[in-house]
Amino acid sequence: MLKQRYFTAFLAYGGCNIVLAASAAAICAYIAPAAAGSGIPEVKAYLNGIDAYAILAPSTLFVKIFGSILGVSAGFVLGKEGPMVHTGACIANLLGQGGSRKYHLTCNWLRYFKNDRDRRDLITCGSAAGVAAAFRAPVGGVLFALEEAASWWRSALLWRTFFTTAVVAVVLRGLIGFCRSGKCGLFGQGGLIMFDLSATIPTYTTQDIVAIIVLGVIGGVFGGLFNFLLDRILRAYSFINEKGAPYKILLTVTISIITSACSYGLPWLAPCTPCPVDAVEQCPTIGRSGNFKNFQCPPGHYNGLASLFFNTNDDAIRNLFSSGTENEFHMSTLFVFFTAIYCLGLVTYGIAVPSGLFIPVILAGATYGRIVGTLLGPISDLDPGLFALLGAASFLGGTMRMTVSVCVILLELTNDLLMLPLVMLVLLISKTIADSFNKGVYDQIIVMKGVERVGNIVQALRITGHNGFPVVDEPPLSEAPELVGLVLRSHLLVLLKGKGFMKDKLKTSGSFVLKRFGAFDFAKAGSGKGLKIEDLDFTDEEMDMYVDLHPITNTSPYTVVETMSLAKAAVLFRALGLRHLLVVPKTPGRPPIVGILTRHDFMPEHVLGLFPNLRKSH
Repeated sequence: MLKQRYFTAFLAYGGCNIVLAASAAAICAYIAPAAAGSGIPEVKAYLNGIDAYAILAPSTLFVKIFGSILGVSAGFVLGKEGPMVHTGACIANLLGQGGSRKYHLTCNWLRYFKNDRDRRDLITCGSAAGVAAAFRAPVGGVLFALEEAASWWRSALLWRTFFTTAVVAVVLRGLIGFCRSGKCGLFGQGGLIMFDLSATIPTYTTQDIVAIIVLGVIGGVFGGLFNFLLDRILRAYSFINEKGAPYKILLTVTISIITSACSYGLPWLAPCTPCPVDAVEQCPTIGRSGNFKNFQCPPGHYNGLASLFFNTNDDAIRNLFSSGTENEFHMSTLFVFFTAIYCLGLVTYGIAVPSGLFIPVILAGATYGRIVGTLLGPISDLDPGLFALLGAASFLGGTMRMTVSVCVILLELTNDLLMLPLVMLVLLISKTIADSFNKGVYDQIIVMKGVERVGNIVQALRITGHNGFPVVDEPPLSEAPELVGLVLRSHLLVLLKGKGFMKDKLKTSGSFVLKRFGAFDFAKAGSGKGLKIEDLDFTDEEMDMYVDLHPITNTSPYTVVETMSLAKAAVLFRALGLRHLLVVPKTPGRPPIVGILTRHDFMPEHVLGLFPNLRKSH
C-alpha cells in the first residue's frame, strides 16, 4: 500500500485470509464438525436434555479453540464470544465425566462429579465462565446461564456459577494487567475485553426518550429481519454442507474471498478526512492498531471506513462507541459499513468455522445507533457514541432476545449505572417488537428433535443393544421439551432400510410413511429373520440427511413417575406384559424423560449388583 502497489497488496491480504479460513474449515470439517457455529444452541440443547453426538467432546474443544483463532484472524465478520461459551462447556464436560480415557486425561478425584446432575451443573458453570471471560462480566455470565442456557435452576447452582465467574474475573484481571505491559502485541490495549469506557451521560429529556424509543423500534425490526434471513441462509447452506468436507471448505473460502473483497474494496469509496487537530494518538496510524487508518489518503488525512474495517473488532467497536467524536465518521461511511457488516454477518454464520454472532450484531447495532444519533441530533442532546452503545443493545435485544443478562453485561462493561434506565428501555422495546416477527436466533438454530439425523440414529443402533428409544420434541417444535413416545429398534431399522430421507429437518405426516411401507413391513419378524444394523449400508451423504420419527413412534407408551418404588413398577410391568416402561420426572422444568425400565432392570442379579448391601441383609 505504501508503494502504491494496490493489487499486490490485495493479493497478499486476501491470500493470507484464504489460507487462514481454509485451515479453520479443514480442521472443523475433518476433525470435529460439531465445532462449527457458536455452540450456544448445542449447549442449550444439552442443558435441556438433548445430548447430541460429540458436541462436548475433547476434539470439539480443540477445534473450537484453534478454529476460533484462525477464523478471527482470517478477517471474517464473526465473534469469539459464542465459541468461548462452548469452550467453557466442553472443559466442564471433560471434568464432569472424569476426564478422557481416549486422550489419557483421567483423574481419580474427578469421579465425584461423574453423575448427570453434577455434570449438568458443571456445564452450566462452564457456559457462564465463557460469557464472563468474553465480556469481563461475571454477573452477566451468571445471568446469561440463568436466562439463556439452563432449564432447571436452583439456589446451589446460583452460587456455583457465581463462584466460577468470580474466579474468571480474577484470572482475567491478572491477564489484562500482563497484556497492558506490552507483551500481547496489538491486543495490549484490550484484546481480552470488548470495550472499557466510562461514558458521561447527562440528564435526559423527553426528546431523548423519544429518540431512544425510535432506536428500540429500529433494533427490533432489524433483529427480526436478521433472524428471518439467517434462517433461510442456514437452510441453503445445509444443502452445500451435506455434500461433504470439501464442499464445506469451498464454501468457507468463497465467503473469505467475498469478505476480503468488501473490506479492501469498500474503503476506496469513502472520502478522506483531515486528521483532528486535537487528536490524542498518532494520525494517521501506520502498521499498528489505531483509530486513524491512512489507506490511500494523502498525508495528514485518514479513511474512516478503513479505520473500521482494518482494525481489531475491539478497536472498531471502541471507535464507534467513543464520545466527543461527532465528526469522526461521515454519514456515507456509516451507511456503507452497516450494510456490509449486516450482510457479511448473515452469510458468515453457518460456514464450517467456529463463529459467534455477538460481534456482528454489536458492530451493526453500534453503526446504525450512531447513524440515528447523528440524524436526531437536532432534537436530542445525547452523544452519538452513547447512541452507538444503545444501538448495539437494541440489536442484541432484537436478535438474541436476552434482556437482563445483556443489560448487566453492558453495565459491567461501561461502569456507569446512570445509563441503566436507557438500556432497559431500549432492550424491552426491541425485544417486544422482534417477538412479534419470530423467535430468538438461538431458538431458531436449535435442531428440531423428532426429526433426527440418520447418522445419529445409526450411531445409537450400533453402539447400544437397546430395543426401545424415547423420542423427544424440543422448541421450536413444541413450547417446551416434551416426550413424544417410544420407537422400537426394529421399526427404526425398517425406516432406515427404506431410506425415506430428507435433506432438511422437516416434520412429515403419517401418509408419507404409508406411501413407502405397508403394515406388514413393521410386523414382528420371525426368529433370526429380523433386520440388523450390520446389514444396512449408508453413504456419507445419507448419514448427514434426516428422517422423521413421528409417524413410527408409539405416542402413548406406559410411563411411571421416577419416585415410584421398583416393586410397584414390577407389578405393573408383569401385569401388562410390557417390554419397555418409560420413567418420567416428577417435577416440571426438567428433561421430559429420566430413563427406560426393561425386564433386565427387574432381575434379582441386576438389582443386587447395584445394591450389594441388600445381598447381606437378604
